[in-house]
Amino acid sequence: MNFTMKKILICLGLSAVALLTGCNRSLDIVNPNQLTAESFWKTDADALAGVNAVYSTLHRGGISRWLPFYYIIRSDEGRSQSPATDIVNNMDQFLVTDYNYGNAYAIWNDNYIGVNRANQVIQNVPNIAMDETLKNRYIGEAKFMRGLFYYHLVTLFGNVPLTLQTSVVGDRPASATIAQVWAQIEKDLTEAAAVLPTTYSGGNLGRATKGAAYALLAKAQMQQQKYTEALTPLQWLADGEGKGIYSLMPNYRDNFLITSENNRESVFEWQFQENPAEFTDDDSQTPNQNYGTSIAQFFGPSGIGWSDGEANRWPIYEFNERTTTNARDPRLEASFLFDSTDVRGPAFTQIYGQTFLQRYGTTNKRVWFRKFQNDHWKNEEGYRSPNNWRYIRYADVLLLYAEALNATGKTTQAYAYVDQVRRRAGLPTLTAARPGLSQAQFLAQLKHERVTELSGEGHRWNDLVRWGDLGPQLASRDPAFSTFVKGKSELLPIPQLDRDLNPNLTQNPNY
Repeated sequence: MNFTMKKILICLGLSAVALLTGCNRSLDIVNPNQLTAESFWKTDADALAGVNAVYSTLHRGGISRWLPFYYIIRSDEGRSQSPATDIVNNMDQFLVTDYNYGNAYAIWNDNYIGVNRANQVIQNVPNIAMDETLKNRYIGEAKFMRGLFYYHLVTLFGNVPLTLQTSVVGDRPASATIAQVWAQIEKDLTEAAAVLPTTYSGGNLGRATKGAAYALLAKAQMQQQKYTEALTPLQWLADGEGKGIYSLMPNYRDNFLITSENNRESVFEWQFQENPAEFTDDDSQTPNQNYGTSIAQFFGPSGIGWSDGEANRWPIYEFNERTTTNARDPRLEASFLFDSTDVRGPAFTQIYGQTFLQRYGTTNKRVWFRKFQNDHWKNEEGYRSPNNWRYIRYADVLLLYAEALNATGKTTQAYAYVDQVRRRAGLPTLTAARPGLSQAQFLAQLKHERVTELSGEGHRWNDLVRWGDLGPQLASRDPAFSTFVKGKSELLPIPQLDRDLNPNLTQNPNY
């Protein structure tokens, strides 16, 4: 789904259903001009439009704007100094008092909209007379996306309801266990991997592939500490057929530029596009009119964007190794905007067309995430950024494979995959720098490697969960964790609005 495909007008009306909750009464008035599921799912063109509607859910504000806040800013690598105290309290400092907080509810709502759209494809496309291979691909794409939406829901909200059929008014599904949600994610992704193609071309670039399904399956398994099981999809990617499809880009920064989207390091990325000229770059949520993401506006440096989300300073000190040519790790400059993004300091560091010195002086120590910003081609930000979100990169896959190998007692074999990532950054290989690490030492090294390679890409929160590292002890590098409550703050509250309408939903512990 490249720029050509991103211009397709999506049929969004198919999901205008009552998702999770129902009403006690409804008006029994039929609009004869309204498109219905019964009249729509007839042709292969209908099937394609339905699948495209599933992908288009990623443009919705709950996913494209607020979801990164909860995975990045809520983790110890991010912070908020926003004048909007609701963002600071709910997304940074774990001071959740409103169980219907709109930005969290948007994540819940938009992911379930995506689930419902995927359910419609999975339920209706099998009945369409069309090419069987294409039919299976469309169903596989929908299953991949349903797995993706539930991956978000289970890692943020925990015991969420599983809805596997098209929603209708009156549905009141019960909360599923976390184990049940993970099992469904694994099932969807396994079935998707079996039918999805390995690559696409032309206007189909960006659609879910076999490699994307295997990568997300491995991430799901690893979040459950199912390291042995995760070895199978990761091996396909790192040592099997995927090795001939994916590789690291020579220039690390190319992974975050609009000029090099859908490159060979991209396993799955969210497709965004600048809006047509007739649509203003404001915060309106007009249906079918936002093809971009506003996260660049909300993460933009002070004076450029809203700066509602930014980085803590400690991650920049993780880039403490010199390259084999005695230079600074180039990933630091690509990852953060701060007083020394340019190694020569504030007078040389460019912040959207002006130096750091000009904008902020010499004493400002704030740090902003640079990845997925647009400073490489313009001097301002906006609500409709076209810069794709690289959701899973091959470097992430290689580091996950090393982690799974190490966790299953194959530490010696794990070195080679970390070496690939370090070699691209110009660093000495881990084999040369730190041979003979124990299993625990290797994991500690991997934690460092994932910070330097993946900062600001949305993986940190789940990494901390997987390692068992969440807790008030993180307050030493992120003061927000001083209000973290073990056994509560790991999950967000189930929205009270939905619980009021659906008594079968169970609230998360200690809320």
